[in-house]
Amino acid sequence: MRTAFDRMEEESDQLAETTTYNMEEQTEPQESEPKSNSIHQPFLEKNQTLSSIPLAMIGAKVSHIESLDYEINENDLFKHDWRSRSRVQIMQYTLLKWLQALLVGLLTGITATLINLAVTNIAGYKLLAVFHYIKKKRYMMGFFFMTGVNLLLTLVATILCVFFAPTAAGPGVPEIKAYLNGIDTPGMYDATTLFVKIIGSIGAVSAGLDLGKEGPLIHIGACIASLVGQGGPDNYQIKWRWIRYFNNDRDRRDIITYGASSGVCAAFHAPVGGVLFSLEEVATWWRSALLWRTFFTTAIVVVVLRASMEYCEAGGCGLFGEGGLIMFDVSGVPVTYHFVDLIPITLIGIIGGVLGSLYNYLLHKVLRVYSLINEKGRLAKILLSLTVALFTSACQYGLPFLVSCKPCDPSLYSKCPNTGRVGNFKQFNCPKGHYNDLATLLLTTNDDAVNNIFSINTSTEYQTISLVIFFMLYCILGLITFGIAVPSGLFLPILLMGSSYGRMVGIAMEPYSKMDQGLYAVLGAASLMAGSMRMTVSVCVIFLELTNNLLLLPITMFVLLIAKSVGDCFNPSIYEIILDLKGLPFLEAHPKPWMRNITVGDLAAVKPPVVTLSGIEKVSRIVDVLRNTTHNGFPVVYNTVVPHVGQVTEVHGLVLRAHLLLVLKKKWLLQERRRTEEWEIRERISCVDAAERWGNIKEVTLTKEETEMYVDLHPLTNTTPHTVVETMSVAKAMVQFREVGLRHMLVLPKYSGPAVPPLVGILTRQDLRAHNILSAFPNLEKSHAGRKRH
Repeated sequence: MRTAFDRMEEESDQLAETTTYNMEEQTEPQESEPKSNSIHQPFLEKNQTLSSIPLAMIGAKVSHIESLDYEINENDLFKHDWRSRSRVQIMQYTLLKWLQALLVGLLTGITATLINLAVTNIAGYKLLAVFHYIKKKRYMMGFFFMTGVNLLLTLVATILCVFFAPTAAGPGVPEIKAYLNGIDTPGMYDATTLFVKIIGSIGAVSAGLDLGKEGPLIHIGACIASLVGQGGPDNYQIKWRWIRYFNNDRDRRDIITYGASSGVCAAFHAPVGGVLFSLEEVATWWRSALLWRTFFTTAIVVVVLRASMEYCEAGGCGLFGEGGLIMFDVSGVPVTYHFVDLIPITLIGIIGGVLGSLYNYLLHKVLRVYSLINEKGRLAKILLSLTVALFTSACQYGLPFLVSCKPCDPSLYSKCPNTGRVGNFKQFNCPKGHYNDLATLLLTTNDDAVNNIFSINTSTEYQTISLVIFFMLYCILGLITFGIAVPSGLFLPILLMGSSYGRMVGIAMEPYSKMDQGLYAVLGAASLMAGSMRMTVSVCVIFLELTNNLLLLPITMFVLLIAKSVGDCFNPSIYEIILDLKGLPFLEAHPKPWMRNITVGDLAAVKPPVVTLSGIEKVSRIVDVLRNTTHNGFPVVYNTVVPHVGQVTEVHGLVLRAHLLLVLKKKWLLQERRRTEEWEIRERISCVDAAERWGNIKEVTLTKEETEMYVDLHPLTNTTPHTVVETMSVAKAMVQFREVGLRHMLVLPKYSGPAVPPLVGILTRQDLRAHNILSAFPNLEKSHAGRKRH
């Protein structure tokens, strides 16, 4: 059986075979000196040409993806626009950026509030009806009602994702991480995706599935930010000139960073944690101005959430309005620990690292199986989601019958037993004055389940057998639920699994430790999150803000460091695994060790010859190049006379495919081969036009006379592209490519002269991926491993 990812590789190979390059008007072939070319080293024996066909899984299908233009394109249009801006215009541009940050925070906070209220009220009224049937001993009716409602909610969420917005399924965090790394993921931030993400999250979480709204909220924040940045949906965009100034990849990257941070803040009530999450986990590129605006955005979200909480406390949000807006407060107990407490704390960290890496490994296998099922079509996706919902409902309803009831502790201030509302001590099928501790965790909303297991001053509330059943169930549900066609997040399943084994360690340490069991549950949740997601700083701050207990800082840091260190010994983080499964060309922060054994000149040598254009090019030549290549950038070269040297070929810069399409669509053509004056092009093309994308060559219509005309590429050519010498190692080039946010990197020869070609080649993101390099040089990794053994 072929998986979707195997199919993606086959399509990539077919596309590589059918892509042709028009090299008839190329410059003379590149020559290299045998002595300086390391291609003859034994471990650099090439197997094939370097493949760089950009295909990845986006939503439910294999899509063609492109890199983003984060680099400043310093052509004549940009330089004139920068020189001509007045101080008032610069202030207006800055003020509008702050206004965008304000709108993103405000809209994300309002959206998160509405999602919280919808989930808690829908799930709350559903559970009230279930407990009503149980109280009347109508157990089968209670099961059918609960299962029917859950199936209906899951069906709505799945149908929306399958038929209207496949990109809304899943958490969306890996795609955001890829976008901020420089990869365009089509359809991820559309208005339809936002709508389906909101409604689908409400349906899936209300159905009691083992997933949370935290991951989807990050994607929702990014979608809101994207729509604010581009002035609305594609079909109804605001055409105001100043809005168009932000419709470029660099500004859009910044505003999506605001959105991701605001989503984390809305999910966990953690403004500082939201900023740090973007800094540590999501964003590849950062600067001080971005830090300030991101912090401002999360501050706005917190203000909206606090106002919502105060309003709901007055009873204006329904019977269950407060459930989704409260924090998991554990500040009511003193945090005192001694040297002996470091033993169980260390154990929790080790368990978190081991279980986190095991969870990543098993989830990887499950996702590959699900890809086989999803290939069967839309009906298979719907049936898979409904099967998971049915299994989840049966377990949540039936498993509490397996444990015995416990008498209420008269010393507790909480209401016991609880008849189904928010809080601990669910009565379920127990007699008066007794409660079912497993029903307290299973028959409740997801947020309330976390709050219950984090509860403090409840050392006798849970039986060990109940926690064991709860842990095993949510391990299974956490694996089979993630990957179905509904909006889902990883945070809540990890929180529930980690807190359950943390609480079990707390019960075991009860005779020896003075720490509250609720604090052990918090440490367990933090350890599993670090063990699976490999985040430390942001998780630490999120948990401190979430639990409102600063005294947990030292031991939380200790647990997180242990869990991450142990997890790193086995496999990558869960987001890295998903990125790899989807085929997104994410560039890691650290290059592989063997990348220092190969130079960028070696990579350029196994690529097809570079396609270049002249400074003044014929229209027919441009059309031919655009039709017969998939490149997004073309070096501009021409012959010039240098004093005391003679005629040499000069690399003037790099022109983008989008700019070539722009001049063809705008019909900015010349009757004769000549250079244009600066004012000529400004009359037809603005800097804002140059920042946008202009479709493809199929949309361009030209007459036969127009194809014989010329285009002066000098005003549109980036005269300061990033260049490297052919002797630079791939490791160093990859770090530079990632940190600067490049799309193209020109490789120049080590020596210069009249007989030396001016350009060795051009490298893109795909060329620097380890997988692609090893496909062309299979002996590289083996040679490095061999030298390490010796």
